[in-house]
Amino acid sequence: MPASSAARVPGGSSLLSIGQVLARLSPEFPDLTPSKLRFLEERQLITPSRTESGYRKFSPADVERLRLVLSVQRDYYLPLKVIRAYLDDLDAGREPQLPGGASVPLPSMLPAERRLSREELIREAGANAMLLQDAVTASLIVPADHYGDDSLAVLKSLVELQRSGIEPRHLRGFRAAAERELGLIESALIPIARRKDASSRAKAQELAREIAGQLEVVRSSLIRSALGRL
Repeated sequence: MPASSAARVPGGSSLLSIGQVLARLSPEFPDLTPSKLRFLEERQLITPSRTESGYRKFSPADVERLRLVLSVQRDYYLPLKVIRAYLDDLDAGREPQLPGGASVPLPSMLPAERRLSREELIREAGANAMLLQDAVTASLIVPADHYGDDSLAVLKSLVELQRSGIEPRHLRGFRAAAERELGLIESALIPIARRKDASSRAKAQELAREIAGQLEVVRSSLIRSALGRL
């Protein structure tokens, strides 16, 4: 991690306080809190500078780094130790890939979550209204006034699957499996969830993503193993 980011500074117009960082990023990441920022700092994913009085100050580079961490955490459900290793590789000038071979754009290239109307969703996915309705009926997409990138990715995948003869109705079990996994995660979080302080909530969110990431590893391995028998 760049050493300069940990230096103490006297202040400057380009530096932001925790409150200003929250105001800037909360529309993209509604669950971001001061406690979560401090938690990420404890895990050494971000290293804001400090004033002589000890207040945290975030540079534009700190904010973009934080946006990258939060985006990868949200979109890929990766534990923080994996994200930190990814950042260390970036800092070393390498071009790392996330588990599964995914690559992530540089922080300045990360777009905000889009809000698509039903018609925009269908058009961008190359789908039709019937396929979207079938996806909603199969509980693969939640009906809404506006849809985000997750819904767009799912609908694009359904378009491709349909070309192989796989329809949304064939995937009804996916929702049930997801609910079972959610139950496992909730059970694992019970000891932490009983604590009501903000720090515990941040730790619970991170543990939930870490467990989800490990479940994904197991699921992917089982599928690859089964494919080897075809």
